[in-house]
Amino acid sequence: MNDAIVLIERRLTAAEFQSLAEVPAAAEWFANLDNPRTRRAYQGDIADFCAFLGLHAPDQFRAVTRAHVLAWRGQLEQRGLSGATIRRKLAALASLFDYLLDRNAITGGNPVQGVKRPRIESNEGKTPALGDRQAKALLDAPAPATLQGLRDRAVLAVLLYLGLRREEAARLAVQDIQERRGIKHLRVHGKGGKLRYLPLHPVALERIHTYLEAAGHHQEPGRPLFLPLRGRATGTGLSADGIYALVGRYARAAGIEVDGLGVHGLRVTAATNALEHEADIAKVQQWLGHANISTTRIYDRRESRPEDSPTFRVRY
Repeated sequence: MNDAIVLIERRLTAAEFQSLAEVPAAAEWFANLDNPRTRRAYQGDIADFCAFLGLHAPDQFRAVTRAHVLAWRGQLEQRGLSGATIRRKLAALASLFDYLLDRNAITGGNPVQGVKRPRIESNEGKTPALGDRQAKALLDAPAPATLQGLRDRAVLAVLLYLGLRREEAARLAVQDIQERRGIKHLRVHGKGGKLRYLPLHPVALERIHTYLEAAGHHQEPGRPLFLPLRGRATGTGLSADGIYALVGRYARAAGIEVDGLGVHGLRVTAATNALEHEADIAKVQQWLGHANISTTRIYDRRESRPEDSPTFRVRY
């Protein structure tokens, strides 16, 4: 008798039964995603799709066709999203439509089926990281006997020891050298106005100090850190394009032949070298100013080190 009472007490009311019956299949699909990160990402992806098509009610998914999905994919590409992001968005939409089909909420098949997804880009073909000897040769390429050489030695040290973007290096001012907890740091103005503070490597710090002493603007905090040789009185610093050209010039002087080598290649070199010496990848992400750790993983070239190839394990 007591068991019967318990069963009666657990029954749904008519109102509760009706409310559950009206839960759309799309809401069920979201609820069944166990991983909270996946759920958040997929919710954003579906919201993106709905906003693009102007969908406001669950039953409007019945009118979605492959042409709508293709149009959305085209818009995602125009927005410059990465191939991995576009693949995830299409996967989220495909998963939702599979669920709707299983629940007979829609008919006619999955409109995402057959829509081509971007290939997952591999590291192959991208600018490789420089080897240690190449990086050292590049660091030593500028002559230390001239003001230009001292400046360029400091610029290359900042790029190779701190992994800065060329725009970040160009924006540096003397006042961005700051002491934090007894250690000299560089305040970096990153993308989206985000600031990050990077401890200065001893080599980079020594080179910056030597250059500033020779250039004479070390006591002018508002001046750009790296000044052009011409037009020093204009108050403008060495441009991002000037830094790019500087890297190419000294790479050629050092005999480094890497197609398309630029500041980005030095950034990859710095990240790979830090990871090779057991830096935590999450800390490297913050160090580089990446919003997403997946971008940092693309910079990791440890698996493509030729010296680790089985080629050099062959013995005859």
